Amino acid sequence: MKRLMIPVVTVVLMASGCARQQQPTQAPIRIGVATFSHETCTFCPEPTGIAEWEYYGPPMQGDEVLRSDSYIRGFVDRAREYGGVELIGVYSPRDAKGGSSGSWITGEAFDKYSNGIADGMKKAGRLDGVYLALHGAMAVTGVPKPEAELVRRVRQAVGQIPIFVTLDLHANEDHELPEAANAVFIIKRYPHYDSYEQGERAARILIRTVRGAYKPVMAARKPGVITPSVFQDTAMSPAMEIMERARIWEHRAQDAFVSVAFGFAYADVPDVGATVMVITNDDRKLAEEIAQDMSDYIWRMREQFAGKKLPKVKDGVAQAIAAATAGRKPVVVADHSDRTGNSSWILEELIRQGASRFCITTIADSRAIDEIKAKAKVGDTVQVNVGGYADQYAGKPVPIRGKVEYLGNYGNHPAVAVLQFGDGNRVILTPLLEQVTDTDIFEPLGIKLSDVDIIVLKSRVHFRRGYVENGFAKEVVWIDAPGLGPADLSGIPYKNIPKDLYPLTKIR
Repeated sequence: MKRLMIPVVTVVLMASGCARQQQPTQAPIRIGVATFSHETCTFCPEPTGIAEWEYYGPPMQGDEVLRSDSYIRGFVDRAREYGGVELIGVYSPRDAKGGSSGSWITGEAFDKYSNGIADGMKKAGRLDGVYLALHGAMAVTGVPKPEAELVRRVRQAVGQIPIFVTLDLHANEDHELPEAANAVFIIKRYPHYDSYEQGERAARILIRTVRGAYKPVMAARKPGVITPSVFQDTAMSPAMEIMERARIWEHRAQDAFVSVAFGFAYADVPDVGATVMVITNDDRKLAEEIAQDMSDYIWRMREQFAGKKLPKVKDGVAQAIAAATAGRKPVVVADHSDRTGNSSWILEELIRQGASRFCITTIADSRAIDEIKAKAKVGDTVQVNVGGYADQYAGKPVPIRGKVEYLGNYGNHPAVAVLQFGDGNRVILTPLLEQVTDTDIFEPLGIKLSDVDIIVLKSRVHFRRGYVENGFAKEVVWIDAPGLGPADLSGIPYKNIPKDLYPLTKIR
């Protein structure tokens, strides 16, 4: 027995000593996290300056940054599963007032926030990596490629550590961003269901990169195709097939990540249009092969991807009324081209054609709200002009005489009004553009969905998540009303974009 016990004790002691030697105390992986995100419609009338960026409050710091959007939440959740990872939320601006209804970002604002992010990364001390949740369609006065410039400024602050970026699929980018960053991940779904997932991907691959298990190399292509947002729905062809091809490549090629940005056509910038970005694990030849294949495929799909003609206001409204009359209700009307939220074309035409039980959701009109607040309360009848002034395509103000059904705050809006008029018709007024993507807005404002046959939304595709995919809408009508985001791009007065983008020219 004694001879058996002695070696057992010895082994235990040796194992214990070995464990201490093999598991030295290691410093955690430290990752700086920031966001600076904007989809800039450069044809809108109002620039986006510091006041607009700080409309909802001063820039965020610390844990508030780590909770700020779904990309970052996905990144944070996955990074924290690893253990030994410390995340530092760095100075970041909030969403800008009016979202994409804001025009060119001022150079002053860009410098403040991009330099603030770079300085915040530097002040964070030792960092092993950086994660930036961006959009990709930012347009800045005097800065041709703002996301790439932001990454370059961060690079100067942190040195040669991995910098990872996530983007919206409406990003306008080219080779400069992957040359500045180590890896770029772009969402694949519109509506954007996978922003959390792309944040997760960025976290996993960044941690692997820091630990030496992954060496990202990138390839990028510009297929030479520009498309309106309304035709980029990934539940429809050919956007569906393009993204499926990217997923097939990811399944065929281990550790390859294939991203496609469809681009944002309403930004007059030199890198507008579709972009392919591919990441592989130290296999440049494979990255180039996949990027070229995806670019060639998008080019082959260009005629379908450029879209089809949509009904104009008169015909589209008639189509919506006919569907409601035939019992295919509720009918959803997508007023997809209105970027400021103030357009009155469809409201005016619904009234002219004698429509009933419709709801305009919403018109951005702070003037009308202020006028209602000044002379009426809930239950009063009021006469007010609605919409038609925010941009050159907004139409003209429409006179409405109706009962005030609601007057108060809603969501981030300090004041919202609902007017009921005519044969069960309603218009919801908000001070800023509101892209209503689900039906949650109606009940808090006292509107019964059973009382509405036609719902008009200032949305292109995002409304599908809350109106179409759940079977709620019995018919959808997209109307190509005048606006700053039209389906027909041929009339947009571009000055800075490439000259050979399909379909603006048939010559490549």
